[in-house]
Amino acid sequence: VLETHYSSSLHGRPTHQTITMDTRTDGRAVDIDTKHENMIHDAQLDYYGKMLATCSSDKSIKIFDVSTGTEQLIQDLYGHESAVWQVSWAHPQFGNILASCSFDKKVIIWKQTQTGWERAYTHSNSKPSSMNTIAWAPHEYGLVLACGASDGTLSVLTCREAAGAAFQSVDEGQWVCEEVQLAEASAITGVSWEPATPAADGPQTMRLAVSACDKLVRIMAKDQAGASSWTEEMRFDGHRDWVRDVAWAPSFGLATSTIASCGEDKRVLIHQLKQGQWQTEALPEFKAAVWRVSWSVSGNTLAVSCADNSVSLWKQALDGNWKRVKDLTDKA
Repeated sequence: VLETHYSSSLHGRPTHQTITMDTRTDGRAVDIDTKHENMIHDAQLDYYGKMLATCSSDKSIKIFDVSTGTEQLIQDLYGHESAVWQVSWAHPQFGNILASCSFDKKVIIWKQTQTGWERAYTHSNSKPSSMNTIAWAPHEYGLVLACGASDGTLSVLTCREAAGAAFQSVDEGQWVCEEVQLAEASAITGVSWEPATPAADGPQTMRLAVSACDKLVRIMAKDQAGASSWTEEMRFDGHRDWVRDVAWAPSFGLATSTIASCGEDKRVLIHQLKQGQWQTEALPEFKAAVWRVSWSVSGNTLAVSCADNSVSLWKQALDGNWKRVKDLTDKA
């Protein structure tokens, strides 16, 4: 187990139908044959690490029970008309809810009921553009989902009845959508929320880190107190090529705010807010394009996944430098 309860690290192999789950409880990495009929694009564990969701170019989503150490297929979900790029689990206080996004311009929100998984809501991009990435907001904000599209549209979906209560209705009228167009209209590749922290002087400002194909990472912000719209608050321009992914680190008791970004330039950049100023440093250059970055729940271990199927874990040492602490060797 990584740190406290970071149940496992997962990476999908874009040319395989198998994923590797490293539980680290006994030092073994477990291969799961998902039976997908095409390449896997994403694999995500739920909050407790008991269910695994995968998605693929075969247009399907698969839900597995992995609570016993071996995978058992619970259900196949069909609803998308093209490749499914990402899946994301909502916080369990809202029930078992999963979101998915696809090249078919749609985001589908799924809910587990007593009879199985069913579609609860479908959001279609207002423009003919792929929905590339999704991320649920911290549960303190309610049931809120950020979605990024290839035309540079950032959509934020909010379920009105879900603030602090279980999500019960499948009525599409319960959802409200805010859309913001990035200034350069560049394809969005990743979205990640700033962790929610108590604000001493009133409602907190919600923030999203957004990565895009224009080599930029933006911080988008919205004040919860008023009716303001999402605006660009900050941008980082350290990448030399497409930015593939962005991840805002959890901040349990940490004095800094940290964002990791990665890209086609074979680099991972660490952006840290210290004493009111953002500072950026780069990890040593990787051998291949870097596709995904992901933090442990404690926020001090970063997993980096590259196009050559390599996965490595990194930590910041006491001297402030980032050190590679483990390589998860691909056995294929």
